[in-house]
Amino acid sequence: MTIKMYELAGDTDDRLFSPYCWRIRMALAHKGLAHETIPWRFTDKDAIAFSGQGAVPVLVDGEREVHDSWAIALYLDETYPQRPALFEGAQARALAYVFKHWVERAIHPPLLRALMVELYAHLHARDRAYFRESREKRFGMTLEQFGADPEAAIAALRAALEPARQSIAAQPFVCGAAPAYADYILFGAFQWARAMSPARLLEADDPLYAWRERLLDLHGGVARAATGYAA
Repeated sequence: MTIKMYELAGDTDDRLFSPYCWRIRMALAHKGLAHETIPWRFTDKDAIAFSGQGAVPVLVDGEREVHDSWAIALYLDETYPQRPALFEGAQARALAYVFKHWVERAIHPPLLRALMVELYAHLHARDRAYFRESREKRFGMTLEQFGADPEAAIAALRAALEPARQSIAAQPFVCGAAPAYADYILFGAFQWARAMSPARLLEADDPLYAWRERLLDLHGGVARAATGYAA
């Protein structure tokens, strides 16, 4: 049976922009597992009620349902051990878990500020009221105020990326000589941006720029072929 994945989509079904869903899109490609995308919006809570929660990605593999990107990655390695591994052993898995939390706490916040105006513009019409109300309550300010200085947010993002930049200056991928799940964790953030905004996040001489290009071309160019901007 075909694996199905509920993925966050924007104004069109092919504008897939969740950084968490992109982690799993790349993980599935890494393992050579085909899947069917089911576009999902913030207001489609009923569509994934069977998962017992309200966020994507949600993976359906036969009779098995798995949600949360980290849990899905673990499931894929456990269920398909004969295919290329996302984690080369327990130590790599533990380090990737630390890296995941660093990306979510250090990289996602300035990136969201940089993207906010264009992100909101690319949401599906039925999601906009929900998104505005929920995020303005979370941020304690309007979306426009939150995203008022994208240039400062990009500068903060570039500074926050320095640990990853130092790593990539010494090796082609976060995980070393070949890509694995930690690469997809960070790359998911860049695909989030690429789907929603033409903002130039990296300069061409940044080691991370070349790394991102390698990831865009990986697995037959599945990421580069996705709907988004060239920046």
